[in-house]
Amino acid sequence: MSCSLPTGFNEFKLRVNIKTTFEKAYKSIATPGGLESWFLRTALFQDIDSNIRSAHEFIRNKDIYSMTWYGYPDVVSEKGRVLLANGENEFSITFSNASHVHFRIYEEQGEIIVELTEDNLPTDDETKLKHYVSDLKGWTFYLVNLKSVLEGGLDLRNRREELKDVITS
Repeated sequence: MSCSLPTGFNEFKLRVNIKTTFEKAYKSIATPGGLESWFLRTALFQDIDSNIRSAHEFIRNKDIYSMTWYGYPDVVSEKGRVLLANGENEFSITFSNASHVHFRIYEEQGEIIVELTEDNLPTDDETKLKHYVSDLKGWTFYLVNLKSVLEGGLDLRNRREELKDVITS
């Protein structure tokens, strides 16, 4: 996995190589069930008519979402909207503190690369400390977990809410 850190602390980029197919990688980032397999405890996506997407249904542009994580109570959640879902290799959402998270899938040196960029991060000192560092740490773990799930089926997440301060949640 590689990490690119710009000097302004308003964005970062992470890449991970995964022995998988484009289709499996995209399903993992662009369906509610896919996101729940490596990243989220619950991924609720709704279309513009408030219809809830099924676990295996592709998420679409302008959907809204609510998500929760294992290892945290339901009050720790994120709500936002889908900025881009191209049905093939790109997926973007709004995320914490008005940032944007963008996934891109491509081939490099014969391997599938899943690249994540989080940008639009505010650059005040509190945000740099709280969001930039914690988001970077969290995404690093979750991309490793995506690789683990897709390559071998092993989910590394902590599922116990009472177990605190571990890197797996």
